[in-house]
Amino acid sequence: MITVIDRLFRVALQPHATPRRMATLKDLQTIRSALLKCVEDCEGLPVDRLRHQVDRARRVQELWLLRNEAYQLISQQHSQSIAAERINRVMSVFQGWIAPSQLTRIR
Repeated sequence: MITVIDRLFRVALQPHATPRRMATLKDLQTIRSALLKCVEDCEGLPVDRLRHQVDRARRVQELWLLRNEAYQLISQQHSQSIAAERINRVMSVFQGWIAPSQLTRIR
């Protein structure tokens, strides 16, 4: 019983990671613009759907997840190397919003 209470106090008293700041509308728009620029020369219904999803995203994490769909669409209409180049260019706008361990470049 004492060990359980001791463990609970240790967890409760541990310094928590600093909370991430909330993205402002300006921050979100900067990220949206960068992501949309990646697919600006792509056409078709899937790209229109992606543009709509990017416009509706309300959190940086949502935009981060849409990056994969953008990569797929670019690689289908151009090539994987062009898609990787474009998505890697967008990485800088996500710095400070996404955990550094997730900010890996596409090869």
